[in-house]
Parts: sequence; structure tokens; C-alpha cells
Amino acid sequence: MRILGISAFYHDSAAALIVDGHIVAAAQEERFSRKKHDEGFPVQAISYCLEEAGISLADVDYVAFYDKPFLKFERLLETYLAFAPKGFRSFQRALPIWLKEKLFQKDMLRKLLKRYDENFDWQNKLLFGEHHQSHAASAYYPSPFDEAVVLTMDGVGEWATTSLAIGRGNKLEMIREIHFPHSLGLLYSAFTYYTGFKVNSGEYKVMGLAPYGSPKYADIIKKHIIDIKDDGSFRMDMSYFDYCTGLTMTNNKFASLFGRPARTKEDDELEQFHMDIAASVQAVTEEIVLKLTRSLANEFDIKNLCLAGGVALNCVANGKIVKDGSFKNIWIQPASGDAGGALGAAQTAYFHHLGMPRTTQAGNDAMQGSYLGPSFDQNDIEERLKKVGAKFETFDITEVIQKTADALSNERAIGWMQGRMEFGPRALGGRSIIADPRSARMQKTLNLKVKYRESFRPFAPSVLAEDVSDWFDIDCTSPYMLFVADIVTKRQRQMSDDERSLFGIEKLNIPRSDIPAVTHVDYSARIQTVHAQTNSSYHALISEFKKITECSVLVNTSFNVRGEPIVCTPEDAFRCFMGTELDNLVIGNCFLRKEDQDENLKLDYKSAFELD
Repeated sequence: MRILGISAFYHDSAAALIVDGHIVAAAQEERFSRKKHDEGFPVQAISYCLEEAGISLADVDYVAFYDKPFLKFERLLETYLAFAPKGFRSFQRALPIWLKEKLFQKDMLRKLLKRYDENFDWQNKLLFGEHHQSHAASAYYPSPFDEAVVLTMDGVGEWATTSLAIGRGNKLEMIREIHFPHSLGLLYSAFTYYTGFKVNSGEYKVMGLAPYGSPKYADIIKKHIIDIKDDGSFRMDMSYFDYCTGLTMTNNKFASLFGRPARTKEDDELEQFHMDIAASVQAVTEEIVLKLTRSLANEFDIKNLCLAGGVALNCVANGKIVKDGSFKNIWIQPASGDAGGALGAAQTAYFHHLGMPRTTQAGNDAMQGSYLGPSFDQNDIEERLKKVGAKFETFDITEVIQKTADALSNERAIGWMQGRMEFGPRALGGRSIIADPRSARMQKTLNLKVKYRESFRPFAPSVLAEDVSDWFDIDCTSPYMLFVADIVTKRQRQMSDDERSLFGIEKLNIPRSDIPAVTHVDYSARIQTVHAQTNSSYHALISEFKKITECSVLVNTSFNVRGEPIVCTPEDAFRCFMGTELDNLVIGNCFLRKEDQDENLKLDYKSAFELD
């Protein structure tokens, strides 16, 4: 049984293919199109999935779409009617797009799929799931649990913004929902907009900025903007927002509440005010999430929790859930956003709709480390690099790992491309930029000279799974970089009184631990545990680095620059290498040094992409 899942037309479109319940392939369209958060029909992602399985669309039993367009259109109409005549400009702008494209998506999907197979039986083979059902399925079905509470939190699907489901065996029952316009995801996005970052991509910047501030506005948010109940349910005062009918997220009343207008450009100076605002919305988010999870743990006699939806990418809140201990086990879909809906739609069709059996392995999920994208064999890599004029040496993998570890220990920044590409927003050692975490200057170097992004942005550590407790205060694995925890006390460096008195970005340059490049200003880190069974080459590299340095941690950030999708192909990797101040590039068994490359091939990536 082969089922192709598709998410498209809003943001982060993707495709996923499952065969007899096994995930064969999954990828976002942006990685192929090179358009960040590409919302278009995932033509190339679908082609990749079919090619990976060695089949055509004619061999697929069902195609599952991740949401129901008619229900979304119903929300659009009912929302505008509820607020009429306010918001007519927004309605006037949105309606033609809906009437031309989105309302008739079933017919559009039929036409698009017929490009792959003229005889595609769309009347019987094309299935539609609900948005939050697809999210919930993407979290429950790949999890290692036979039974779980499933919590989905995002901006909005058709109507749902927060939903509860219970998974048992191969069934997933949707229990209850919080409906639009009351949305934790949209609340966070509103503050993302207010602090001057781009909605649907800049939310993680707010999370990263929060530790530089204090949550001094949290009480104002809870008094005026959102009413939070003891069980974590909530209602928002919509008079402060403009997203229902307007063209912006917040309005003048929102700005007046905090005493100043929204920051309009990302290159405007970040002030302590913005850091305090970020800290405040992060604190409110954590409070809501913890109240929700505690109430669900009390209500249901189930020890396992699964999370999905965009809010599940808030790894600081996730870390608080782990530490809280209301649930014994937590598993989060690594592609928690809309891209993961493609996988969830396919799994809903297979397990829930068709009733196919589901088996789990204790302690092992079905995501294969999330390495579900394309890979390239050695001959192909070499041919591609030759065509773009790259100068490289080829070694066996053991020597490649030794040379890479040695370069890392000499503070060289390295582009690392090995095996299959990751599915989801995180680079997990398949398409990563890696560096020495012991270097006090590495965070600033990578941000300003390689990633070309804001200096405050933290980097994540990759740590050998077997060594995680030696470095971080966490008692579970974190293979998908979705939990934040503190550096263990013995690795921390205590600050002087003068250093503690610093404010905001001034805190950035103070080393706080033995691994300052991955230690945030609050002594926390977003952890990736690296496992030999899912990524043997990356595990071997960190092990070799440990032999040289006695440090089993590396800096790991996504292999891209600000505003660019993570690299997919060897050509993408070489362009990024030549457009930044990376020192080395390692692809398969090929080892490249920047100083060996043709100067004429250098690129200027500093302004090549829009702000993300």
C-alpha cells in the first residue's frame, strides 16, 4: 500500500510517501525550488518521493491532502461577516485569490496530479484530511507510543488553533478544539510582527531574543490581551489585533498598550524594550503550554504526550514541559509545521481511514532520525563538484572524519553534507555548518561572517547521546533539537558582579561555560543528541573530535545563510561555501579547502537573500 501525502498553498509545502506504513521519503519544496517557505504545489518534492521509491504516480494507491479548503473558505467568510463592514479592503484582496485558486483546490489538485499520470483516478484516490488531524497524526503515528495524548498548537487550520486528540493503536480520535480567532500561535506571531520580525518565519528570533530581556509586560498581556483559564484554555481580546480583517497583525490599540509603535524594519536597532517584550510573550506562552499539559495529564491516565503544530517548535517551552514532569514521555514531530502535515495526511489515510495495523518499537520512533530527503552517491558528488569548478581531494570516510575533526579543533568553520537531507526546519548533521563550541568568538563569527544574520542568535550543540548528561541538565534524548536545557553546573562559568549587571546585547560576549559558542545568555542550549544508529558518520565525527579535544559537543547550525533554504544538492552546498567565509566543505568523501578554490568563483551571499 503506497500513499503520497501533500501539503501546499499556504507555506512550507511538502510531500511525503509511505509504503506499507513505512516512511520512505519526505521533503519540503523549498529545498528544491530554493524559495524560502515555498507555498506552491510541491512538484519537485513529489517527484523526489516517487523517484526515491522507484515508482510513478500510477503505482500510488491514494494521495492525501493535509487540509480541507472548503472549511477554510467557510472560516474566511464567517470571519468577515462577523466583523463587517470592517476589513472590507482585506476581504476584497483575499476573495479573488480564493475564488480563482483556493476554493477549487480539489479540481486544481486533480489537474496537477494528472501531469504525473493522465489516468489518475482522482475521484477514488484523492483524500482530504483536516489540518489539525494531519498535524496530530504526524506526531502520534511515528512516535514510539502505543497510546498518547496528542496536543496540536499552531496559528490556525480550518477553524482549530489548539486541539486535543487521543491516539490508541492505529486510531486517532480528535477530542476537542479551541477555535479561531483565539490562537496561541497567532498571539506569538503578533508579537513577532510587533518586534519587527517576519511572521511565519521570525518567531524563533523572538524566542532567541527573550533571554536578553525580562518578562515585565507579561501581566499586561494577561490582563488586557489574553484571558488564561486554569486548564490552559484561553480567549483573546480581538480589539488589540488586526489579523481577522486587516492587513497587519496588530493595531494602534495594541501599540498604545505598550506605549510605542511596532518596530517596522528588521535592521532598526533592537532595544531593551523589544527584548523585554520578547521575554514577556515567551513567558505567557510557557504558562499556557504548562497549564494545558498539566490539565491533560490530570484528566487522562496516559503517561505519553505527543506535540505538533508550529508552537511545538518552541523548544524553550518544550524544555519546560520535560522538566515539569506531568508526562513521563514526550515525543515531538521534527517537522511540526505545515510541512509535517503532508506526512500526517498520508498516515491518517493509512492507519485511521484504511484501518491498517500499526506496530511500535519501544524507545524507537519511525522517523529514521528525520533523514528522509535526497542523498547523493560518491560518483555523483564528484561529477557535480567538477562541473561547478570545485577543487577537492577524495579520501576514505575514516580519513575524511579525521581531517574534519582536526580542522574543527583548529577553529575552522565547516560546511558538512552527508547522507540524506533532513525533513523539517532543523539541520541535524546531514546539511549542517559545524564548528568548535569551545571557541569564545565562534558565535559572533558564524552569525556575522557565515550566516549573515543578527549577532544575538544562539547556536545549538550536537552532543553524543551517550555523553549528554555530562554537558546538559536533561534526562531524555533530544534527537530533533526540540528541547532546551541548561548547561550542567560543573561546566558553567560564574559571572562577576560587573558582568551580571550588563543589559541586553551587552551580555552576548561574556563566556558562560566550557562551550561558550552554544551557551545562551541564560546558560541554556537547544540540544541535539546524536545517535550512531541514525547518523553514523556524524556520530563518528563528534567521537573523533572528542578524542582530540575531550569535548563531545559541536556547534551545529543549518547549512544556509539568512533567508536561504537549507542546501539540498552538492551544487547548493558549494555555492553557499563560496558565498560565505566558511573554511572547509565536506561532501561525502570529498574534502574542500577555501584557500584551494578559484577566486573567480567567489560569490557575495551577504545580500543575496531577503531577511528570514
